[in-house]
Amino acid sequence: MELKRVVVTGLGALTPIGNNISEYWDGLIAGKSGAAPISYFDTEHFKTKFACEIKNFDTKAYFDRKELRRLDKFAQYAMVSSDEAIADSGIDLNNVDKYRVGVIWGAGIGGLETFQNEVMSYAKGDGKPRFNPFFIPKMIADIAPGNISIKHGFMGPNYTTVSACASSANALIDALNYIRLGYSDVIVSGGSEAAVTEAGMGGFNSMHALSTRNESPETASRPFDANRDGFVLGEGSGALILEEYEHAKARGAKIYAEVVGGGLSSDAYHMTAPHPEGQGVIAVMKNCLNNAGLKPEDVDAINTHGTSTPLGDVAELKAIKEVFGEHAKNININSTKSMTGHLLGAAGAIEAISSILAMQNGIVPPTINHSQADENIDPELNLTLNKPQKRNIKVALSNTFGFGGHNACVAFKTLE
Repeated sequence: MELKRVVVTGLGALTPIGNNISEYWDGLIAGKSGAAPISYFDTEHFKTKFACEIKNFDTKAYFDRKELRRLDKFAQYAMVSSDEAIADSGIDLNNVDKYRVGVIWGAGIGGLETFQNEVMSYAKGDGKPRFNPFFIPKMIADIAPGNISIKHGFMGPNYTTVSACASSANALIDALNYIRLGYSDVIVSGGSEAAVTEAGMGGFNSMHALSTRNESPETASRPFDANRDGFVLGEGSGALILEEYEHAKARGAKIYAEVVGGGLSSDAYHMTAPHPEGQGVIAVMKNCLNNAGLKPEDVDAINTHGTSTPLGDVAELKAIKEVFGEHAKNININSTKSMTGHLLGAAGAIEAISSILAMQNGIVPPTINHSQADENIDPELNLTLNKPQKRNIKVALSNTFGFGGHNACVAFKTLE
């Protein structure tokens, strides 16, 4: 069976450094930090008092009061970014077979704020179960793609992938395969997350996963830096329109890039810690290259998982050296989490978008906030530190990993 070719024809983003694709890209190239003191709740008793929140997001510009009662933030974010991507794709929704258009979305947690508020309200009450009738449908992780498909009438495959921080990268790989195998023509894919809540911050703090650099939040996300002390929690959404190449060509669509492969693996090591030698990461990048029909020397850029944790950053770079050998020194390696923070289940989507835009614009966004080299990191690796770098990129990889040992890697290529 000959596999179909798959291309990206639309993009949408709602991030801590920009509320649409144009703003997001401008923020990346400017080296803008999205971290700031938390505005959503009182952080007096929290170890970490900052996060990468969405800014200047007016819900009333997108949803009426009735819709807002039914949508958790993570679903709101999903609908806003997917609407942008659909519009960007230029697809005529009145002239498409909607049975062959699907939505495959990623969310690591889903409606955490809804769950938190409902349970806290019950706990403060008189013991009688007065729960909101929208509690369950607002909370469940699969409701984001459900609402996207309902709004637009898409009747193809519709579900959510849940693999912690690898969720939206998993969604992209599933979407790639559905189209490759001829089951769908178009799939709206990506991910969203909204975990900047008391429960989210408290839970990650209890694991000692978050940076506590409260005196300088804008510099707290510092992947590869010797003084990194944990990740910065972010929120938002990224959406990509994946489309069968001939279908896109027939309607004269603009094409951002070709999705040429995806790899998956498991660390099979620890609930939250990466394998110290990056064994699962080695496997996932090799799997991705094999799936895409690429050689290591074909790769020009890698957007790393790069969360700014002491263990994770070193393990990932060890894996890159193992897979790419001497060629690793010729690759532009970066971590956009230095600017956006870690969007958990949405990370893979917004980082895939960054990789695609880097290919389009011939420039690699920087890894900001780096001030001191880590003796455990090879100084010959080009980590794109502090300033963007011009680069002709034909092939880019995007790595995303999640608690539970889930690893995903997606490969993009300029269209030939």
